[in-house]
Amino acid sequence: MTLFEYDAAIRESVDAIHLCGVDEAGRGPLAGPVYAAAVILPPEISLEGLNDSKKLTEKKREQLFEEIKYVALAWCIASASVQEIEELNILQAALLAMKRAVKGLNLPPDFVLVDGDKLPTIETTASVLPKGDMTSACIAAASILAKVERDRQMLALAEEYPAYSFEKHKGYGTKLHYQMLDEHGPCPAHRSCFLEKWSRQCGKLI
Repeated sequence: MTLFEYDAAIRESVDAIHLCGVDEAGRGPLAGPVYAAAVILPPEISLEGLNDSKKLTEKKREQLFEEIKYVALAWCIASASVQEIEELNILQAALLAMKRAVKGLNLPPDFVLVDGDKLPTIETTASVLPKGDMTSACIAAASILAKVERDRQMLALAEEYPAYSFEKHKGYGTKLHYQMLDEHGPCPAHRSCFLEKWSRQCGKLI
């Protein structure tokens, strides 16, 4: 079953025309906001190469990013800030970003499919779908919008904080990123709750 066939089956089973897919990007990095997207695709649509954003090249993600926004019946990208991640924890911040994405749609969904195993607090009938970005077309589309938008935000942070090479690692805990932290310490874009282990190892207070 293709991603589009899966969505067609769900639409039929729950009697929903406007099926919305939701996914997030950026739960694991040490820096930057967490992003989420909500996408309602037309029932008859097919997008060549649509897949889980993690399985696509950056060039293909960028291409599909524009195509998805063009063909979607509705889409919205939202985020939760570093401050909200610190205050709520990363899971709750990701769910908040998802809630904002669904709320920001200009077309009410009939049914919402959320990647993962936790539902955000939304008014629409919804269901979780583990590995949904590899199963559902609308979730895969949401994963691409969230991923590309977050990567663009990290490029902007790279210009604001050039010492950390955010354009190379996008905030993830790579060897280069930890090297930059060792040299410069954290900046305001870092999630201090994610740096506790690094702080203990380095004997630094954050």
